[in-house]
Amino acid sequence: MSGILVRIPTPLRRVTNGQAKVEIEASNLGEIIDNLESEFPGFKERLVDEEGALRYFVNIYLNGEDVRFLDGMGTSTKIGDEISIVPAVAGGG
Repeated sequence: MSGILVRIPTPLRRVTNGQAKVEIEASNLGEIIDNLESEFPGFKERLVDEEGALRYFVNIYLNGEDVRFLDGMGTSTKIGDEISIVPAVAGGG
């Protein structure tokens, strides 16, 4: 593996042309999302709000750790890491 494996959840696969996994090179989570955006326009707005913060209904895990408890968008990444994007299940109305 030459990069970071990003697992794409089913609702976002229409943005990634159906790909369930994408490999990205980046040194932190913010760069990963920017790189995904340049490869798949429209990706970033589904994860990040206008202020650049992670949307409250999206959870992102780095090797199983919630990035909100790490460094958020500044969480460092390295080759061989695995990112999982997990949209929260919407409830209520």
